[in-house]
Amino acid sequence: MRILFFGTAFISKTYLEELHKSRHEIFAVTMPDKPALRGQKLIYPAVKVYAVKNNISFIQPEEFTPDVVETIKNFAADAGVAVAYGSLIPKVIFDIPKYKTFNIHFSLLPRYRGAAPVQHALCRGETETGISSFYIEEGLDTGGIIVQEKLNIDIKDNTETLLNKLIPLGIDAMNKTLDLFRNGKCDAASQTGNPSFAPSLKKLDGLVDWNKSAGEIYNQFRGLYLWPRIYSTVSQGKLTGKRIKFREIEIFDSDSVNKDSGTVYSIEKNRGFTVSCASGRILVAKVQSENKSVVSAWDFIQGRQISAGDRF
Repeated sequence: MRILFFGTAFISKTYLEELHKSRHEIFAVTMPDKPALRGQKLIYPAVKVYAVKNNISFIQPEEFTPDVVETIKNFAADAGVAVAYGSLIPKVIFDIPKYKTFNIHFSLLPRYRGAAPVQHALCRGETETGISSFYIEEGLDTGGIIVQEKLNIDIKDNTETLLNKLIPLGIDAMNKTLDLFRNGKCDAASQTGNPSFAPSLKKLDGLVDWNKSAGEIYNQFRGLYLWPRIYSTVSQGKLTGKRIKFREIEIFDSDSVNKDSGTVYSIEKNRGFTVSCASGRILVAKVQSENKSVVSAWDFIQGRQISAGDRF
């Protein structure tokens, strides 16, 4: 098939690679190069890097001008496939392919519409998620469902491990959708149920609220594992005023009711330190202080950086 592919990030590259291996004829649309945070060197999208290496035609439009629209029309695509493109695709573009354009979304729509469905599902302690292939329309992730696959979430899953499970499931959904198109089956089911939303993450989302339960804070850690990670500022102790990232935590207990939330409650030999939450306590096993490397919490304690009774 002739595939018009929209994608930018590393996840997108994985899907482009699958389409390329399956010998589809591909024309890729990816986001423009962006300057890095330091040094201002241009960073190429993963899709562009793969396209260049494998002689796949691509464009990087700043906007969809009439010339860009004409270029895409001239490719005469059978189907459009979008995976983590990073921007809204206008109707004048997604309607061009013969079978229109479908998106691979990492949730069971209409749940978790938006840019960060995996992260928000974990933060809210969901036990089930999945993949939806759906027709792109002008609403935010509102189009008809073509294929949907379910997946159980393990309590130890974080953003990284869950994505590693969802990516191959999404590839399977993409291939099933394209097979349906080959057989002339283009029907889709309307989304049913109450929608929920998963907006883009901000650094502030990583700030720990110690007035929440240990379970809620653990879920926040799971959902923000890749970025921005969870953190808190020391309000009492040697490092007062310093921001500490918690790079590895677990639930130490979930039953205690505490009046001293945010306090370092105990030192656990060779393991780390516990912090009181509104209910329960978390055990911190790895930390990262400002402009420092990640270290075990036990080494952090041995360096006298934190003690029982300190507060966040």
